[in-house]
Amino acid sequence: MENNETKEKKQLNCAIYTRVSTTEGLEQQFTSLDNQREAAESYIQSQKSEGWTALPEHYDDAGFTGANTDRPALQKLVEDIKAHKINCVVVYKVDRLSRSLLDFSKLLEFFDQNNIAFVSVTQHFNTNTSMGRLTLNILLSFAQFEREIISERTKDKMAASKKKGKWVGGCVPLGYDIDRENRKLVINPEEAKIVREIFDAYLKERTLMAAVGVINDRGYVTKKYQSLGGKKRGGIKFQVTSINQIVKNVCYTGKVKHDGILYPGEQERIISDEVFTKAQELIAANRRVFFNKPKHNKISLLGHILRCKDCDAVMNIFYSEKRNGKCRYFHYVCLSAHKRGYKTCPTKLVNANLMDNKAMACLRSITDDPRINSEKWDVLGLDKKILIIRSIIKQVRYSGANEILEIQLQDDTVHQFKVLKQDLKQVSPLSKERLIKTEPQLRQNLLLAHQIQKLLFEGKSNSLKQIAGWLNISPQRINQLRNLVLLCPKIQENIFLGESSIISQIPEYKLRKITDTMGWQEQQNLWQKLLNTASEQSKHL
Repeated sequence: MENNETKEKKQLNCAIYTRVSTTEGLEQQFTSLDNQREAAESYIQSQKSEGWTALPEHYDDAGFTGANTDRPALQKLVEDIKAHKINCVVVYKVDRLSRSLLDFSKLLEFFDQNNIAFVSVTQHFNTNTSMGRLTLNILLSFAQFEREIISERTKDKMAASKKKGKWVGGCVPLGYDIDRENRKLVINPEEAKIVREIFDAYLKERTLMAAVGVINDRGYVTKKYQSLGGKKRGGIKFQVTSINQIVKNVCYTGKVKHDGILYPGEQERIISDEVFTKAQELIAANRRVFFNKPKHNKISLLGHILRCKDCDAVMNIFYSEKRNGKCRYFHYVCLSAHKRGYKTCPTKLVNANLMDNKAMACLRSITDDPRINSEKWDVLGLDKKILIIRSIIKQVRYSGANEILEIQLQDDTVHQFKVLKQDLKQVSPLSKERLIKTEPQLRQNLLLAHQIQKLLFEGKSNSLKQIAGWLNISPQRINQLRNLVLLCPKIQENIFLGESSIISQIPEYKLRKITDTMGWQEQQNLWQKLLNTASEQSKHL
């Protein structure tokens, strides 16, 4: 037994891990990393009689914080432990390995699972004993406390600097350069000219989208800069978001903002207070009328899989409201065109309903999947349709320039179809009266029921009797119509979006039994029976 223990001691391979938070002073002949390693090697040498040996591999992290474990040398150490190359980890101090109590606990657990000893040269303890682990946790708690104190001090210092109008770092805004010697922003004349033109274009065109088009037509690009990793960034066409950030940046008025309060800044102004105020008033005014602008709708049949082939950008569904919100028009919009201006994209937007129908017709021509059979498909809810489409199609691409629709199936086969842009445009709508008359009676009645409910909720009517007088129908009939809003949302969705030929076969009185039923699942069961019967009837018409 003693021979075995001696043999194990002689095979104790020790890895030395070192870390510093900054890269300052690393060009010197003897660095902090060298100091940490030298102290660890001396400690291992003192344990030579116990069979300790320092591995020649260097696990050094220079310029990495101890607040997390995203460090290359630490990850290499973990990999070597998994490969059974290491028996012991030696550090100069506990906080060299980690300043986070949670991260350190996980590392200790990992060491225990792999039978790895852990030693701190300047803080004598043994992790194999309960007292040693308690001491270690206490030391680590203080290390984390110290890190949090440093973080709070840094925030306080930045706040104090902002109140004095100083530049505290970050991305340098367009129109300025950084004077590193004096740590302040100085005007870049060429970029400042672009900033002034952006404000002028926004105030003249009145919308961000129009301003983007004007600025990009003049050939201007965003500010060019180099990231910390050395990669070149910026120098691209402006988008709505980048223009929005510029016209809202108070820095251009020579001020600094902190906690909602403006302080005089050290940088010179580029924009006058008058121009900046007008821009903010226009932003606020545009925000108030936003309900008249296209709005994003996350739920759509081809959402997330339809792309503009010309711009290689996603096409999301948006809707605009007309006639005080009574009519909605849905379109798939190229996000690149939405951000950079519609002049930049030949596809721009397509009518959502027409695109869905074209895609389904093309899909049925290349697959005989029974789930997309017209009769079965029309009675499905939108959520089920989306799941089926995602299981068949990987991606749909449309090019307005070439008028080509591409469908990529899940097996990566690609099929192309000629689809004219004019076939995806919204046709002139019928008048309101004609449009209503073309809808199934049940759909008309459900729409009327919601209008009655809206009149009551908004206080535009005091009683059902008053509404009955307006519509020239009996109060009893008003009550019958109101009961339609008691249908579960799934049934109402089927009535509004289902196949008109099928919905037309369902008389309203057959729904009265359903509206008397409180449970939504039971309502859907009764509704499905009505749908099946109506579907059979529509086949014989």
